[in-house]
Amino acid sequence: MQVQHGETLSVIIVNWNRKDLLRACLLSLQNQQGVQFEIIVVDNGSSDGSAEMIAQEFRSVKLIENTVNLGFCAANNQGIAAASGEFIALLNNDAEACPNWLYELRRVFDGRPGAGMAASKVLVWEDPRRIDKAGHLIYLDGQNRGRGSGELDAGQYDTMEEILWPDGCAAMYRRGMLEEIGGFDEDFFAYADDAELGLRARIAGWRCIYAPAAVVRHHRGATLGVRSLRRVELIERNRILLAAKLFPWSLLWLNGVFYLARLAAGAWAALKGRGEISRFPGWKSKFRVALAMLKGDLEAVSMLPKILRKRREVARIRKLTGAELRRLLWNNRISLKTLSQESV
Repeated sequence: MQVQHGETLSVIIVNWNRKDLLRACLLSLQNQQGVQFEIIVVDNGSSDGSAEMIAQEFRSVKLIENTVNLGFCAANNQGIAAASGEFIALLNNDAEACPNWLYELRRVFDGRPGAGMAASKVLVWEDPRRIDKAGHLIYLDGQNRGRGSGELDAGQYDTMEEILWPDGCAAMYRRGMLEEIGGFDEDFFAYADDAELGLRARIAGWRCIYAPAAVVRHHRGATLGVRSLRRVELIERNRILLAAKLFPWSLLWLNGVFYLARLAAGAWAALKGRGEISRFPGWKSKFRVALAMLKGDLEAVSMLPKILRKRREVARIRKLTGAELRRLLWNNRISLKTLSQESV
């Protein structure tokens, strides 16, 4: 890619009490090649000295300090508002970018005016032979999951191709797209936020291109922890909000059927020691997970009036028909077997 004279990319990192991981993340960005870029860190009220570390060790970084944790969505929106780049990359504070990461993401937009998003190949930090995510897939009750999650990287995801949407852990967005459709939905707070933004962009007619040479390594579950019940609540709540806001009615009416099928498959996988629920040992832990999911469901129900109002607002940017959207989701669905037996 020939970088245009004066073109600047913006990299946004949201941080909350992960000073050491954040330092490693920022150090990886110092090794980026072939592009000009700025770094914006939005600190969500950390108490571990993260902001002080940035001020002392990374003086070129633009720091936005919040006094409280505003969540992933609001913090990224702050970063986007402060960014000067025509292309905006997101990088999790618990991820480390390979030297050509930004270069490879940026170049996929050349000659593709309809491309609004670029997705990275995200590898597991602890075992870089394994894929964390190579874009996203979705189950038809609104639960989304990384494409290839947990698989050994044997080159099966080494083709540049159109995919559903990128994982917000390591993604790039065209500013013009964000100005057209809006930024992250702050009602989501965290989890499924990238899915909501990505699917909203697809509904508006934008495409996502997967860049297999744009590689990062990711510490899985470092934000809240893989056994966090709050994480379970948010994932359950937000899959309902995602479906209610963006799914075509022909799929939305069937949401309960798909959900019950996923619960049954998950319970069967748990009996065999597989799947997400297997992370919670013992029946007491699993009961607490069930209560957390119920709490997420109840939170979602309380938010439905507001989300349905937002559904009407999406009609202003809609380019895909209901049938086209249903076909897009169906063609990018994750199988029930894969969803129930893998862990994230």
